[in-house]
Amino acid sequence: MRNGFLHLAGTAALILALSASSAFAQKKYDTGATDTEIKIGQTNPFSGPASAYATIGKTQAAYIKMINDQGGVNGRKITLIQYDDAYSPPKAVEQVRKLVESDEVLLTFQLLGTPSNAAVQKYLNAKKVPQLFAATGASRFTDPKNFPWTMGFNPNYFVEGRIYGQYIIKNHPNAKIGILYQNDDLGKDYLNGIKAGLGDKAASMIVAEASYEVSDPTTSVGAVMKPAGLDASKGVISVNYGKDPLDPTWKDDPGMKKYFEFMAKYYPDGDKDSNFNTYGYSTTQLLIHVLKECGDNLTRENVMKQATSLKNVQLDLSLPGIVNNTTPEDYRVNKQLQMMKFNGERWELFGPILEDTGAAG
Repeated sequence: MRNGFLHLAGTAALILALSASSAFAQKKYDTGATDTEIKIGQTNPFSGPASAYATIGKTQAAYIKMINDQGGVNGRKITLIQYDDAYSPPKAVEQVRKLVESDEVLLTFQLLGTPSNAAVQKYLNAKKVPQLFAATGASRFTDPKNFPWTMGFNPNYFVEGRIYGQYIIKNHPNAKIGILYQNDDLGKDYLNGIKAGLGDKAASMIVAEASYEVSDPTTSVGAVMKPAGLDASKGVISVNYGKDPLDPTWKDDPGMKKYFEFMAKYYPDGDKDSNFNTYGYSTTQLLIHVLKECGDNLTRENVMKQATSLKNVQLDLSLPGIVNNTTPEDYRVNKQLQMMKFNGERWELFGPILEDTGAAG
């Protein structure tokens, strides 16, 4: 009996040891991840012609502070390293190389702007470092065949342009169209998308095209429409996929309440009514979702595997009915959009949720 007991005890100890060893072996890390930390890198235009977007990076840093205060992700704290690229592609290259080679981050997150992302895309793919949820919707950033380590977040600009073209054909079939577009991949995707949506009528309906540089003043309601005169902007059509904090529709919405509570506690100096800040909140919420799904396998390969396997992910500030789905063949995070019209004070949603599953460019 005694020998039998010792044998059983020894076997149990061996099983426990093997289990512990197996559990330990399941933890996998690449550069930038440990048992206690996940290092993430980002460049943002904290200065320069696009510095209005700096608040996005500040919101993202505040969200990560909130997550760390809650214990981090699977017991690991996130270190977000942010550098100013001034919306300059050469500066972005310099700073991203520093993030990868000196800071040794696991991944880059939400690098902002089409030109800056384009400047580092080949480098990051050569290094096999995730260029995760890049803040651009240009078609080249949802091209898994040629750039498997790059994944954009914004709705595809070509697809968005095609939606506008289709809307014009349906509602204003005899319209004359003038197109003002940004002189880079972003603007050219919109231009080509609108032409695709207009189809064989594009040549006759488009009477003028003109480009502008990113250094020219553009963007939001506060930065553009108010100075131009809100009445002059009445009737402007666009699309959206997220809730507008100025829209009274969402005043009792649980997701919007969470956002306002977050802003009050973690970014009180930020403008809670800014769509830039709701964007920063949503993108970081999706990042945290991906990191949680990675579990103890914090390799760059697994980060991309989880990011390209999103299944009906509902974010706090997504419009009702809009969810995030991705596959290894379709990197587009936001494929669903709803039309909206500016009423002279704010944007009003109208029509059904539109989902474009066609080619992305």
